[in-house]
Amino acid sequence: MKKVMLVEDEDLILQGIRYIIDWEELSMEVVAMAHNGKEALELFKKNPADIVITDVEMPCMNGLGLLKEIRKVNSRTRGIILSGYDEFEYARTALRLDVEEYILKPINEDLLKEALIRASSHLDEMDRKRAGNMEDKIGWMRFLKGKLAREEEAKFYQMLPVIGENEKVYAAIMKIDTDTLEESGSMMDILLELQKSHKKIKPIYLSPDTLFLLMYVPVNISDQEVLEYYGDFQDDLESGFGIMSFFTVSTAIKEYDKLPQCYKTASRLQRYRMLEGYGSCINEAHIKDRKSKDVVIDETILRKMILKKDKEGALSYIEDLFINNLESEVDVEVLFQMSLKIAMMLQDIKMEYKLIQSGNLRNLSEIIEKIYQADDLLGVKTIFISEIVEIIHYLHTEDSQYTPVVKQIMAEVQKNYKEDMNLKTLSYKYHMNASYLGQIFQKEAGCSFAQYLSNTKNAIAKDLILNTNMKINDIAKEVGYPDTSYFYRKFKQCYGVSPASLRTMKKY
Repeated sequence: MKKVMLVEDEDLILQGIRYIIDWEELSMEVVAMAHNGKEALELFKKNPADIVITDVEMPCMNGLGLLKEIRKVNSRTRGIILSGYDEFEYARTALRLDVEEYILKPINEDLLKEALIRASSHLDEMDRKRAGNMEDKIGWMRFLKGKLAREEEAKFYQMLPVIGENEKVYAAIMKIDTDTLEESGSMMDILLELQKSHKKIKPIYLSPDTLFLLMYVPVNISDQEVLEYYGDFQDDLESGFGIMSFFTVSTAIKEYDKLPQCYKTASRLQRYRMLEGYGSCINEAHIKDRKSKDVVIDETILRKMILKKDKEGALSYIEDLFINNLESEVDVEVLFQMSLKIAMMLQDIKMEYKLIQSGNLRNLSEIIEKIYQADDLLGVKTIFISEIVEIIHYLHTEDSQYTPVVKQIMAEVQKNYKEDMNLKTLSYKYHMNASYLGQIFQKEAGCSFAQYLSNTKNAIAKDLILNTNMKINDIAKEVGYPDTSYFYRKFKQCYGVSPASLRTMKKY
């Protein structure tokens, strides 16, 4: 969400601007409103905005003066000028201030919306250039992995601050939850917060969701104090911008030649994000006494539940296994081994019942890849819940011999799932008693007609959530749920997670 400030001395116009634009549609939010330039500047210093829409003529400080002062605080902010005067001097001054648009009153809603879209695109482009120019990302990765010749390493050492005689350096990897980054803040917000820090920190941009940080501290600073600092920094980012992150910190070094080893250590610790989750900050001391004992999985019981099409029992088993039995203090390898066993068991079922090529089912390598990409236990659990639900769905389909009328109804559901379908209307169409038709359908399909319709809608919704960027509200309507909250309830009943949670997990 990009932050917008509105500045206008006439309250009626100010409120009008606030409500004529669908800010959420533009991924923007109005964070402040002011009636003059002086008031606006004070608010901006407390909470900088990405875009400032301001009138020209105002008491205390006019709009052009405001943008000039804002430029001194933050040159990135984009400005949009509103004016009742079509005067060349105003426009020329606005041009010098790199104003995004000069809009004459009365305000045209479409012109303002177009100006906001251009300003947003301009901000994105500025951020991309800034990120691209931070460092040679590919070169830094090769350097940190120890793959450069000694003479090539020299230019990277020159980019780094000199380590003082009484200083030591802590290397850390900051992994950012990209969903919270896209929704609430930007990489620029993180970098600006780091600049405000009273600590000496050198950020190195490695990828859109990863920073490598070097913190320079006095030799008497302890490992715990460094962790506490990063923990506080995480809290500030979350409360101020809604950005979630996961930090892994290496031991301190006095010489840069140990940097590749520090990077290796911090990278290895990143795997514990699956157990710790975003919002955590760890070092090697956190995993020193982790248990490596096996978590018992009764594959026979889980297999029987799936083959009996006991969806509720199978999902409860997975929930209990990952959330209740798997402690955060366990070694991350235990989680991987346990997940691999379940994945192989599911693969055996798919091969035995010839479901390998069916619809949305994944093969073993795809599941393993997604497990290793998962951010936390919820992510791993979601992978297995989704797969088990699909297997049970296809087992229902594959091993049933349907009567012609049930086949026709199923085909009609697949075609017209958006419509308000029920057994009563279908019974009229097929000249059958509604109660009797319901009994036949229940017997052959293994579930009620209402449940089958709900499962079909949810399966299509799941595919749209995972494979498109459609908004959840639009997906609900697309599959025939005009009430989004009702869609959330039905979807969660089916898959064990909400649509929003599944969207968050779609990178897995």
